[in-house]
Amino acid sequence: MGTIPTYTTMLLEELTAALNGISEEQAEAFMELLLGARRIYTAGAGRSGFMTRAFAMRLMHLGLPAYVVGEAVTPALGAGDLLVIGSGSGETGSLAAMAEKAKQLGASVALVTVEPSSRIGKLADAVVRIPGATKALADHEAKSISVQPMGSLFEQALLLFLDSLVLRLMEKLDLTAESMKLRHANLE
Repeated sequence: MGTIPTYTTMLLEELTAALNGISEEQAEAFMELLLGARRIYTAGAGRSGFMTRAFAMRLMHLGLPAYVVGEAVTPALGAGDLLVIGSGSGETGSLAAMAEKAKQLGASVALVTVEPSSRIGKLADAVVRIPGATKALADHEAKSISVQPMGSLFEQALLLFLDSLVLRLMEKLDLTAESMKLRHANLE
């Protein structure tokens, strides 16, 4: 039986290893797609979806036109747009259907995943691989990668990777936290 500080240390070690395993070239290619997009749409299922929603919020704070797929105010996707998908497996049926539709409409697709050779990965214009476990792995395989259940390591690393990307975008766009605060919600 562990303690909370022991588990916290284990989680931080896992996250450090996963995040250090991300290719700088893949991350930069993803960033260039973001900067070149007319509009950015984010999608994910379950906990990965929460992480991509948080990313859309930060993109809006950066002044980039960002939307969350499925929201009532999300406009139609089209040519020149970018669909960003967070999916550990890269196989989620609804997300694969979205990626296929996006490609048919002339949009680009970017995927952050554990499985670059997945169905969505094969459709994507840019793929960032985060080393980790997915819920699809057998328990014994997953435990060799992470002490955490299911896709927790991927979902946490996804949020931290996307937040790191926001810092890189701030640098590239010459923005500060103060300038971003001007776009923060003010009807709270």
